[in-house]
Amino acid sequence: MVKPLPRLKLQGFNNLTKALSFNIYDICYAVTEEQRNRYIEYIDEAYNAERLTEILTEVADIIGANILNVARQDYDPQGASVTILISEQPVIDRADVGREMLKDAMRESDEMEGSEASVVAHLDKSHITVHTYPESHPFNGISTFRADIDVATCGVISPLKALNYLIDSFESDIVIMDYRVRGATRDVRGRKHYIDHRINSIQDFLSRPIKNRYEMFDVNVYQENIFHTKMHVKEFDLDTYLFESTKNELSFKDRARIEAQVRREIDELFHGRNKD
Repeated sequence: MVKPLPRLKLQGFNNLTKALSFNIYDICYAVTEEQRNRYIEYIDEAYNAERLTEILTEVADIIGANILNVARQDYDPQGASVTILISEQPVIDRADVGREMLKDAMRESDEMEGSEASVVAHLDKSHITVHTYPESHPFNGISTFRADIDVATCGVISPLKALNYLIDSFESDIVIMDYRVRGATRDVRGRKHYIDHRINSIQDFLSRPIKNRYEMFDVNVYQENIFHTKMHVKEFDLDTYLFESTKNELSFKDRARIEAQVRREIDELFHGRNKD
């Protein structure tokens, strides 16, 4: 749960932007070329634009945001993208808003008897996006699925509330997360504030089951309000990485070779560099 700082009396709208970014990887070994093709087809179906829209719609609900617009696209030969524009305030019909604003302005104008009257509307600048990247190694049987997710909010709503749901919504072998608070907001005295909640690590907002399931490492720049957490599953069971096969169907030699390949893939993706 996000722990707020002592409640601030702001000059206007909270202008802080809170951005949470994910790279989520699922890793698989498909023994034959046909199995590799079926794995890509399976991922493309399991995480098509319609399913991703359902996930992001739930994210909007979890963080308390209101959906303004949805754009989604499935790609050929594979992959999908979804972008949702969100707001902190409830969505109201613009025609009704215009009529009410006009009435209010006219009423204020009458009450002020010639004094200047003004009406101001604020538009939120928040969004949730996801892009998927299924791919396979051309020779050695390794296939991977990557989902890039961004949740950017403006105001008091926090993307950190959706952390656990997003990790559980994908087959997440590796999760790399970045969280940053940008900009500044002013209090009624004109003093700028660069963050409005307490945070030491992204790990503070993860559920206990997730913490028990993953090995986690932090690289944080506290003075810049930048937080970075990388994690990978602790337990290694080859059966969880084999597509349409089990380790009992493999020879001891093949089992050892495939396990070494999968472990290497995990290590390279987690550290972001090849082991050559």
